Amino acid sequence: MYAIIEDSGQQFKVSQGDLLRVDLRELDEKAQTLEFGRVLLVGDGEKVTVGTPLVEGAKVVGQILKALVAGPKLITYKYKRRKGSRRKRGHRQKFVEVRITSISL
Repeated sequence: MYAIIEDSGQQFKVSQGDLLRVDLRELDEKAQTLEFGRVLLVGDGEKVTVGTPLVEGAKVVGQILKALVAGPKLITYKYKRRKGSRRKRGHRQKFVEVRITSISL
């Protein structure tokens, strides 16, 4: 069984046991699970349920493995020739790491 979910403007194809990194969000300190309610499609072998735009009553639940994971460091440069203008900036995106435990219709 697999599902396509939407989270923070991005779409992910997930199935049970998948590891997923979603954007950082405010979480309770005791939160163990994360529930995704915006399910766009659910497929189970031959039968596929497509939402208009969402599948009614469907949800995907995941177990929070790490509440704060830093992604790879991205470095950007700006340079203007003959002007002595250079700028270097770095950015490191923060994520929540989730393992998908169940997909229900």
